[in-house]
Amino acid sequence: MKQYLNILKEILKENNNKEDRTKVGTISKFGVQQRYDLRKGFPLLTTKKVYFKAILVELLWFIRGNTNIKYLVDNNVNIWNEWPYQNFTKSKDYKNETLAEFVEKIKNDVSFAKKYGDLGPVYGKQWRDFNGVDQFKKLIENLKKDPNSRRHIVSAWNPNEVDKMLLPPCHTLFQLYVAEDKYLDLQMYQRSADMFLGAPFNIASYSLLLILIAREVNLIPRYFIHTIGDAHIYKNHIEQVKCQIQRKPYKLSNIEITSNKNIFEIDHEDIILKNYKHHSKIVAPIAV
Repeated sequence: MKQYLNILKEILKENNNKEDRTKVGTISKFGVQQRYDLRKGFPLLTTKKVYFKAILVELLWFIRGNTNIKYLVDNNVNIWNEWPYQNFTKSKDYKNETLAEFVEKIKNDVSFAKKYGDLGPVYGKQWRDFNGVDQFKKLIENLKKDPNSRRHIVSAWNPNEVDKMLLPPCHTLFQLYVAEDKYLDLQMYQRSADMFLGAPFNIASYSLLLILIAREVNLIPRYFIHTIGDAHIYKNHIEQVKCQIQRKPYKLSNIEITSNKNIFEIDHEDIILKNYKHHSKIVAPIAV
């Protein structure tokens, strides 16, 4: 994970100040790229503890085309809660509930979850129903039928629906590439990356996606290439970043899949993270 840590160091060194939507303020670098070789291990950050279950459950949520946080919170994954909560606070039904109380209502009240738990047509909707096209299913089919095509692309950025999303897609597009008739590579373009909180999740998520797709089409997962537009560190994360880059990375973990289920049916219990050695957690606030 030295690639990731080096980008953090570059952003700190260049110290390019930039205002942002959240009003927190950032230092940022535009146009960066990192390459992770999955043959050397699974690129889950080791210089702080990362909650792998959240990455796994969220990815399966995308693949299934789901856009409601109920599936996530029912599995104790809370990474998307702030956005529907902020939307709920603007409604006539809001009675000063805390975020924790909102989440409990999502868990226990199906009607409430249906009304206030949906994020709009975010990733899962676009992957599985982009103006009526199941991009993800076509991707799998085309990788099998025409592996050398240059059109193995899935886009989450839908201009017709982006204004209906509570958070427009940050990771906007990914493309697959078959090499030497045996390897599978994946490149993802991310328009905006919170380098301390978000990027470690994105790296692991798309690396896991590469593993799952490669397994589905009988290829060997090789490179995950992470291309980022605005790579930024929020100003209230700077001290946490400085702490993290002083830590020495451990050897990478591995992924084991214990089921023969296909990519559309596999569950989070079927995917096991092995040999994950990490430094302690570093806490930082999320900018909404």
